[in-house]
Amino acid sequence: MIPKQDAAINQLLELLECRYALRVLWALKDGQAQTFRLLQDSVGGITPNTLNTRIKELRATRLLNHNGSGYLLTPLGADLLKRLGDLPSFAVRWQAGAAKKNT
Repeated sequence: MIPKQDAAINQLLELLECRYALRVLWALKDGQAQTFRLLQDSVGGITPNTLNTRIKELRATRLLNHNGSGYLLTPLGADLLKRLGDLPSFAVRWQAGAAKKNT
């Protein structure tokens, strides 16, 4: 991988590794605007302070925005989740394999 790509991937992964960042994005995948409270409920277990911090970070990186009625993914954020679209089927296969290993 070329150094510029490597740096970009590392920067993106660093953002997504922040606690709850990916969950916040995932909660908005359906394209419906969510208020702060609804987003907090959708993510589950996140404190208001942490959610506020994640929202600020995700807005600063142009993955999330607020349109007056709630928080939404930007086109860039929607593109990221589209690219992660295989995650649910992978997670099910991974979980089934882990369950078999533990039995």
